[in-house]
Amino acid sequence: MTSKALDGGWGWAIVVASFLAQLLAYGSPQSVGVLYPEWLHTFQEGKGMTAWVGSLVAGVGLIASLGCGLVYAATLTITCQYFDKRRGLALGIVTTGTSVGTFIFATAQNELIMLYGLDGCLLIIGALALNLMACAGFMRPLYMPGYYLKQKAALERNTDQQLFEKPQLDNLKMASGSAASAQEKTLMVKELLITIDGMDASIQVEKKRRSFLARLGIMKVIKKKKQAYSKYMTSIHEILQDQAMVAFCIGVFLFSLGAFPPVLLIEDVAQSQGLIEEVSVIPLVSIGAIAACVGKLVLGILVDIRWIKSIYLYAFTMFAGGVVLLLIPVTKSYVGLQILSAILGFFSGNWSITSYITTKIVGLDRLTQAHGIVMFFGGFGIMLGPPVVGWFFDWTQSYDLAFYFSGSCVLLGALVLSLLTLPCCNRKPASENDKQYTSNCDKVASVA
Repeated sequence: MTSKALDGGWGWAIVVASFLAQLLAYGSPQSVGVLYPEWLHTFQEGKGMTAWVGSLVAGVGLIASLGCGLVYAATLTITCQYFDKRRGLALGIVTTGTSVGTFIFATAQNELIMLYGLDGCLLIIGALALNLMACAGFMRPLYMPGYYLKQKAALERNTDQQLFEKPQLDNLKMASGSAASAQEKTLMVKELLITIDGMDASIQVEKKRRSFLARLGIMKVIKKKKQAYSKYMTSIHEILQDQAMVAFCIGVFLFSLGAFPPVLLIEDVAQSQGLIEEVSVIPLVSIGAIAACVGKLVLGILVDIRWIKSIYLYAFTMFAGGVVLLLIPVTKSYVGLQILSAILGFFSGNWSITSYITTKIVGLDRLTQAHGIVMFFGGFGIMLGPPVVGWFFDWTQSYDLAFYFSGSCVLLGALVLSLLTLPCCNRKPASENDKQYTSNCDKVASVA
């Protein structure tokens, strides 16, 4: 990959398309906190049971979540491929799409529910999400894969031709006024029939040959797929041998477990504490989304600074987020919840640097597999967090113990991530991927 093709050109078109794709895909799932009170009223279930709806959409799910996961992985992976020196900034811009989408969708869903009800709101949101197909049109790899180039060359050469052609039946027809004798006509018919029989036999042989080659090709494809899966599993095993990668996965899991519930439940927290009279036009979810948008841009810019260690920056955001979660139960005013939502949203912008950190740990070649592992742990935490918090409320009729639990999980994740990535505790020596970011000035300084 040449540096000439990176950090500009079509890469910015990729950034814009990825930004819009994340806006459309994650705007509604990230703003389910607005829908949560409506679900409670509609289905008349407990808070723990109802919380499964939003957590499954964000964490596992079956249809919507599969599409969201594919969008997220594709947009971040292709952005990393098109950028090197400005990778942090590009990822920050792309991931702000989720925050901008959350702000827009949270505010819009409030109005749509009032106008069209819950069902009508969801239908309109689904129709808007179909615009993802237009965003996909801008996505193209930096270098076309080999099979695409081969197919294109084959089409240009137009090599597919008919091997055998039967003679036209018109040749068998004899003109009524023909001067040829009956014997000559008979010989001509026999010769044509013999020719047709011979060609039919050749066609049968060719069909058998093609059938054999097809079976042989299928066996080769199966063998190739088995080798690819074996190579993939080996790569996954090697990735999980990296202590820094394991620590990062644990940190992402604990952060997702503790920090995602406020996104889903913060509106209900305000209502449960009797602050519904003070609720403003802009929901708490939207306030957090605005702050997260700013946080993603700021953190994306910070990780591009050479002397800032990105994984420790992530650990700091986890520590700050954990402290905010512990303060939510003792806050008894809506203004206080607004401030805490903004602070928590800002530090939740650390999602913008997950791909950057993953790339620094395992390298760009293994980014796709490693990012999938990180997202698995993150999705598992997101899936469990809201139901656990909801069950705590059903058990104690208060969110206090639930948020103490959430804050403790996030603080524990920050501690684990910080300790396991210290140079004295990390068993893995510096990789070649880390060395490639060292400039000539650093090399001169180290020699001096």
